[in-house]
Amino acid sequence: MSESSRRVVLAERPTGMVDESTTRIEEGPVPQPGEGEALVRVRWVSIDPTIRTWMDDAPGYLPPIQIDEVIRAGGIGEVVESRADEYRVGDLVFGMVGWQDHAIATAGAMQPLPAGVSPEVALSVLGITGLTAYFGMIDVGKVKEGDTVVVSGAAGATGSVAGQVAKIKGAGKVVGIAGGAEKCAWLVDELGFDEAIDYKSEDVARALHEKAGEIDLFFDNVGGEILDAVLANIALRGRIVLCGAISQYNSSDGRRGPANYGMLIVRRAKMEGFLILDYGARFAEAQAELGRWLSEGKVKGRQHVVEGLENAPDALNLLFTGGNTGKVIVKVS
Repeated sequence: MSESSRRVVLAERPTGMVDESTTRIEEGPVPQPGEGEALVRVRWVSIDPTIRTWMDDAPGYLPPIQIDEVIRAGGIGEVVESRADEYRVGDLVFGMVGWQDHAIATAGAMQPLPAGVSPEVALSVLGITGLTAYFGMIDVGKVKEGDTVVVSGAAGATGSVAGQVAKIKGAGKVVGIAGGAEKCAWLVDELGFDEAIDYKSEDVARALHEKAGEIDLFFDNVGGEILDAVLANIALRGRIVLCGAISQYNSSDGRRGPANYGMLIVRRAKMEGFLILDYGARFAEAQAELGRWLSEGKVKGRQHVVEGLENAPDALNLLFTGGNTGKVIVKVS
């Protein structure tokens, strides 16, 4: 074990994208576990859009990260010292580890990684992003056979799984919106989406009309102009699942709502937001089904691995520049 430990803390609240002034790396002694605790060496950190929202001094479903606090994030680590019966040295565990080399696991705070599941898969298809796609598409969106489904941010960790879940559940057509020809080809050729729209080179509103037609279900990870374009094409009694709004998270001039919301009235449609935290009691049920689909080849995932804890801020920015395909993970050591 090293004699020192790094931690990435919030130095100042960002305006727009995270930059070199937003975070600071500190180095200090390795923390020591107390009675009933374990010392965890962080190996993998999950990079999720919500981390950016936690950096703002604004109310949310979790408190903002405070200045000089470690950046909050989920991840996987190895137990290297234990004073708790539930943690054994050598165990790989999942929990809120933060952007740091070492974390302290208190009783019940971290869960063992299932046998035979790789950390990359545990943080993607079987992790929070895969679970979000599962419950958002099935429970919130109530996808049904024959639906025309559109997914924004479709080449990301959540969107890519959401579209595949829709196909498994019998959707008649699944259209993904992503940035770039390579991502669009991945959606259609590898993941089984029926159509893909490249928002960087296509007129999204026109492409939706041509490739999707009337949209029964929209799984929205982006918000902004793309949400407005979908609203213009929403079907009678269509459903919109509000999962994320990454087009808005770095806005320096305020976040805006949909200008085209009147279509909800005309088409008697509805929009519903949700948080994955609402479904904690059912995680095992969803992971079992997702795991079966993985083994049967019905669901595929891709991980975008960034090496080095010091590169975590750049990894977070990838989510907003479109620099990733699939789940972004930082390999700490």
